Amino acid sequence: MVTNQQLYLAIGIPLLFNASLIALLIALMNSKLDAFRAEINAQFSAMDARFERRFVAIEIRFAAIDTRLGIMEAKFDAINARLDAVDDRFDAVDQQLTDMRELWRSELRRVEDILDARLKHIESH
Repeated sequence: MVTNQQLYLAIGIPLLFNASLIALLIALMNSKLDAFRAEINAQFSAMDARFERRFVAIEIRFAAIDTRLGIMEAKFDAINARLDAVDDRFDAVDQQLTDMRELWRSELRRVEDILDARLKHIESH
């Protein structure tokens, strides 16, 4: 017959052994997973650094493009100012031509009136 102590030992020792084996297995899996996580994190860190470098390079390019666009905008503003000045000159010349046309028409009317008056004077005599 088996005593209580022997029964406890027969059941307890395999349970403790199995529990310790499971604990060791869990510890081994955790260490493997930690190594895998570290490897993945290292790869992502390298990719992150690469992306950061590319992002900085793109930001520098965009800043250069923005500067160039600012320069081009200033040049276009200067050209537009010149064109506005030319338009103003043409408007002034158009106004002068309109004034001269009005003056010529008034002078032509005056000459026609004088000629009509002379013709009437000649016809009346």
